[in-house]
Amino acid sequence: MPYVKLSEQVQKLSNPQRSDAFIKLFQEAVRSGKIDGAYLPERFTMPKQFTRRGSDETYQRDTREMIFNHTPEFDEWFDETNRDLAATRRGGTIKPTLEAVESGLVDFQTMVEETRRKLQASFEKGQALGKGRAKTASKETTSKAKAPKRTAKR
Repeated sequence: MPYVKLSEQVQKLSNPQRSDAFIKLFQEAVRSGKIDGAYLPERFTMPKQFTRRGSDETYQRDTREMIFNHTPEFDEWFDETNRDLAATRRGGTIKPTLEAVESGLVDFQTMVEETRRKLQASFEKGQALGKGRAKTASKETTSKAKAPKRTAKR
């Protein structure tokens, strides 16, 4: 059986900046039993360049070396994982602007439905608050009305 080091496999990634994510996925696959792997006592440096906040300085991290059984199932897993990591990362949600709606990046009907839902929820909340205040006010007036009147003794 051919055994391969994790450091050698990391070099085959199409996007080396995602090597840290690959190593986490690899360790999860070993933990779950998809891949047969074992730790070695040595360490290796990941190819990813990390940057420190607030400066242009970059650094690299080390991680524990592993050895694994290179099988056709692993090749299949690696190809799929490498493809997923190479794809551009999905950014945040697109801000609903006029340009985004006009270009079709944001669905106008979805925005309309969400706006109606929010307006209805706000309206119902206001109605509920008003009813609560009305009940409290009526309780105060009824309790004052039911209180026995005191007669003044002269």
